[in-house]
Amino acid sequence: MPNTPDIRDRAMGAIMGAFVGDALGLGPHWYYDLDQLRRDYGDWIDGYTDPRPGRYHEGLKAGQSSQAGFILALTLRSLVERGGYDQEDFCRRLDEELFPHLDGTPASGPGGYTSQSIREAWRRRTVQGRPWGEPGGPADTTEAIERCLAIAVRYALHPGQLATAVARNAALTQGDDLVLSMTVAFCSVLGQLVQGHPLDARISGRLMELVHRGELPFHAVTRDDLQPPRPGDPDPPRAGRFASPDALLSPAYMAAAAADPGVSIEPAWKVSLVYGMPCAIYHQLPAAYYLAARFKHDFESAVLHAVNGGGQNQARAILTGALAGAQTGLRGIPRRFLEGLEDAPALQGLAGALADAAVTG
Repeated sequence: MPNTPDIRDRAMGAIMGAFVGDALGLGPHWYYDLDQLRRDYGDWIDGYTDPRPGRYHEGLKAGQSSQAGFILALTLRSLVERGGYDQEDFCRRLDEELFPHLDGTPASGPGGYTSQSIREAWRRRTVQGRPWGEPGGPADTTEAIERCLAIAVRYALHPGQLATAVARNAALTQGDDLVLSMTVAFCSVLGQLVQGHPLDARISGRLMELVHRGELPFHAVTRDDLQPPRPGDPDPPRAGRFASPDALLSPAYMAAAAADPGVSIEPAWKVSLVYGMPCAIYHQLPAAYYLAARFKHDFESAVLHAVNGGGQNQARAILTGALAGAQTGLRGIPRRFLEGLEDAPALQGLAGALADAAVTG
């Protein structure tokens, strides 16, 4: 296991990388017309930008966080102040710190835009008076990952605890088991990167070892080396909450594609055209895995290609920023991104406290 300072640096890199990605996407968020994106922001977006009038985050300024960043910071404060994941405290904070500022419409609340799953949670709690713990809504998007990545960093050295806490938190807003499985899988990958393992073609094999040891809650029929079960093996060797381990297997394929000279996505921002520009989790995760694997030592290139691909580029940049930051560490994030980020000292203080808790247990 790499030494403690390296783990701490990678943990902080993952958190701050997500905040940077969120703020980079604030201005050019949700342009599906790439020609219009270029007309508004030029051929290459290389930093924080103001949202244009009439766009999703109108009124905010370059370097500020969207609502995804607001909720990530809320999650961080809960984890740090409670010493770990406390679901009752997290839900209380949503009830007291976020929901009073929403009105159920998309263009409301801190950060200028409220995502579908959060609007549905607000409606169940505020309008219908329903308790937390009932199944989340049907949104097939990445909103749960965007906050749960902080939980993944907190429990990076304890994959079983990571999976349990992430699954519980994600289920508050996401009701689809496939979305939940992909959320737990992404956070498990992030935990491995914080530990110091590379995002390469072997990442899925490492995750499947955790499945077979009973640490990750995925159903697996194959043996540890992904070979068929032998006669006499129990059926199945490992049964978990999620019916298929495919969400754990996908990252290795994207990492292999990024390393294969026979696979060409040029320029890399066109990964959004290959895997899809929309918001759904099955478009977002492959692109983030690909970019983070391709630019594993180059945080700036990873997040800027994520942003310049258009579509749901903010989520793509948050996810890519977390994965890339976990590989480069905080020291690998360009200073200009940290200096231009609103409230960066406070966010970095929270990230450091979370990283300390991750290292000490």
